[in-house]
Amino acid sequence: MKVTALLIVCSCLMSGSLGKPLFPEQEKDPKFWNAWAQQTLKNALTLQALNTNKAKNIILFLGDGMGVPTVTAARILKGQLNGQSGEETQLEMDKFPFVSLAKTYNTNAQVPDSAGTATAYLCGVKANEGTVGVSAAAVRSQCNTTMGNEVTSILRWAKDAGKSVGIVTTTRVNHATPSAAYAHSVDRDWYSDNEMPAEALRDGCKDIARQLFENIPNIDVILGGGRKYMFPKNTSDVEYPSIAKHSGTRKDGRNLVQEWTDKMKDKKGHYVWNKKQLLSLNPNNVDYLLGLFEPADLTYDLERNTETDPSLTEMVDVAIKILQKNPSGFYLLVEGGRIDHGHHEGKAKQALHEAVEMDRAIGRAGLLTSAHDTMTVVTADHSHVFNFGGYTGRGNTIFGLAPMLSDVDQKPFTSIIYGNGPGYKVINGERENITTVNYQENNYQAQSAVPLTMETHGGEDVAVFAKGPLAHLLHGVHEQNYIPHVMAYAACIGQNREHCRTNSGSTDLRPVLSSIAALFTVTQLLC
Repeated sequence: MKVTALLIVCSCLMSGSLGKPLFPEQEKDPKFWNAWAQQTLKNALTLQALNTNKAKNIILFLGDGMGVPTVTAARILKGQLNGQSGEETQLEMDKFPFVSLAKTYNTNAQVPDSAGTATAYLCGVKANEGTVGVSAAAVRSQCNTTMGNEVTSILRWAKDAGKSVGIVTTTRVNHATPSAAYAHSVDRDWYSDNEMPAEALRDGCKDIARQLFENIPNIDVILGGGRKYMFPKNTSDVEYPSIAKHSGTRKDGRNLVQEWTDKMKDKKGHYVWNKKQLLSLNPNNVDYLLGLFEPADLTYDLERNTETDPSLTEMVDVAIKILQKNPSGFYLLVEGGRIDHGHHEGKAKQALHEAVEMDRAIGRAGLLTSAHDTMTVVTADHSHVFNFGGYTGRGNTIFGLAPMLSDVDQKPFTSIIYGNGPGYKVINGERENITTVNYQENNYQAQSAVPLTMETHGGEDVAVFAKGPLAHLLHGVHEQNYIPHVMAYAACIGQNREHCRTNSGSTDLRPVLSSIAALFTVTQLLC
């Protein structure tokens, strides 16, 4: 077996030494790199004329768990899917002119979870892990700490300002990320009343699914999974009627979908649960849309039934076409939520394909909108202990082997590896020899250093990509809760609107700048 592994690695090494170019011939010429850099410089110089327009529309793309290593690996995968070596490829988010870093810690956690972070980048305040739409004064799972500690989101600010609003996700619509846009819950796991303790129900706390329909009336577009949390307990699912785990969960007997349908029947409201129904809609005839395509989370894009299940890109396309009918503009939250799930399961191939699909959705949104009046932000809530390395050669498949054996156990290893997770495997007291398994398989669990049932989040900063009006305000390194304040400022919604008094279509920064100057003067006097 050791001989077989050695032959495999040697063949990888020899592939670049027998005349096969490892990179394009033009890259040998310094003129290629100089010309590319000069063109990039010219493009950068055009950014000196800042876009200070008022943002009619604001879009947030949230890649759950999409840390910087995931972005880089997804870039390579995107290129390789298009027949390129991958490293030189541009993601749609790579084309955004402004990039910054966000610090992701929760108020009580160095390495955060998706609930506390969602409260930060949607509601503008940092919060405790496991809680959504409440301040850090609220304690996880303690219902009686909810009241008085609620915080509202940018989706609410946009709705109050007369904009249309939407949520699109590949997870349950009542999962951590989307729920912070509308719910106030001290426990992210209270999906329906079935998951809540009796004490919390007695104290008057509401489950998250119920809050989706009650807290912010008339959210214009809701697309994702989570069907089972909307129906009475043991109600058979429309798509999987014979599978008990997909049946309804609600103990209160309410059918939230039917309630929504009855409410919206005279308001051009439509409920859909499959791709055919979704794509058959004429957006011009739809003002409200509820789409629940799975009982829980949507399937991974690699495993998606393309005949019955819509892609993230298709959902975003329909959502924008409905929302943009509002002359006052719209706010849209889009979550590529299963990037995170792939990483937790140690399934890097699933995670990276989810990231590539989200990038396609970003591209589609760009075609349907204009940077002149639409601010688009792409970021992550947190990272993962995922990385890739091993001195791989140019164009090496991102899911492939490093070009060497370990000098400790003399076994090959994949470039992709996790710091912890379910991929830790010991066979006869030694690390598993991965040449005995199909490490290119969709659900292969990459090897990890520490054994865990589920891989964990990472604690490093995440990238924030921005384009459109006032996107330059997302610069440098900031707290994660800064993001919605910038987006609201650009759109003239929420608490900070003094600069919006001009009627020229652009924002007036003078009141803000004068306030900063005044603050600086006071500081100088005090010092």
